[in-house]
Amino acid sequence: MPSRIRMRRTAPALLCAGLLLTAGCARDVSGGARATRTGAAAGPVLQPASDPGTAPFTASTAGGPALPPHAARTGAPRSPSASGQALKRTGSTPGLYAGTRAVPSCDVEAQIRMLAVDPAREEAFAHTVSVARDQVAGFLRGLTPVLLRADTLVTGHGLRDGSVTTYQSVLQAGTAVMVDARGLPRVRCVCGNPLDPPTGRGDAAAGTGKRWEGFDPARTVVVEPAARPVAELVIADLAHHSWIARPAGDEGTGDRVPAKPPPYTPDTDITGPLPDVTPPGTERPEKPAEPTPSRSPEECPTPDVPAPETPTPPGQPAAARGVPARAPGETSCPTPTGEPTDEPSGEPSIPERTPASDEPPTSIRLPRGTDDGPAVRW
Repeated sequence: MPSRIRMRRTAPALLCAGLLLTAGCARDVSGGARATRTGAAAGPVLQPASDPGTAPFTASTAGGPALPPHAARTGAPRSPSASGQALKRTGSTPGLYAGTRAVPSCDVEAQIRMLAVDPAREEAFAHTVSVARDQVAGFLRGLTPVLLRADTLVTGHGLRDGSVTTYQSVLQAGTAVMVDARGLPRVRCVCGNPLDPPTGRGDAAAGTGKRWEGFDPARTVVVEPAARPVAELVIADLAHHSWIARPAGDEGTGDRVPAKPPPYTPDTDITGPLPDVTPPGTERPEKPAEPTPSRSPEECPTPDVPAPETPTPPGQPAAARGVPARAPGETSCPTPTGEPTDEPSGEPSIPERTPASDEPPTSIRLPRGTDDGPAVRW
């Protein structure tokens, strides 16, 4: 009897140990880091702009002026959509992000240094963003530091005790992030955590944690990648009520005024209706004008001689500019030079001279030899 009771107690313990061992093995991933998923059933975690969370990859690299309060929410609260999903905005939408001219929202080089001093941490980061470890610095330098202008749903990745954690998150408007060439948030600067687009239905109303003032699930945004990489992002400088064109991968040194500003103001509610705009860097170049085909002398029209005060555009015949026409055969379209004559062709040509008047000479009259002699005309 004692042995049978002992077996009954031992079997469940062994079963539990086996399940735990299997679960632990399932969490191992390449690169030495382990990945776990948290927050999937409880809903996305609400993360204020300055809160690094419980599993940061690095210390904060966020900097620069903060976003003015409620900069993204200028309208009244909205009712949730019928589908319960967040709003969708393309990553190249002008004004989706904000910043200050010539001031980076994140210190990219500091982020690179903090990962480089810890090989295991850098390896975990590289595996999470799907690049090789020696490509982490290039990956980060290709991102653009900006500020979120709306509460944004993302998939976050943290690092706790050597394990990479994955969770759904709502980042507060004003959060400093680094975005890629298609406008997707890829790194959260206050903690160095990699970011991906959200998964699932994207229901911000089910978010867990303390809600900040102005939080509205109906105004939460999901960023979708632009159709193609863009050369620059048009961001809003809300402190100066102006637009900034920031080149992709630039920290602010290349900031300039957009060549074609958006058809709305920088403080427009980015979560409201927006007019359709062409993303910067995707406009098709205008078709070059086709060259005008040359014409034979038979097809050339006879131009009228303009009045002296009429300016002559480039390309007009010489007679129209007040200078003698060239000899026949020198142009494809010879211009008549005055009164017709019955004299046979083949006469010697007179050297070109610049007349004193504005009108082209039609003939040259020489002095009479005698009072009764006829004038000689060439």
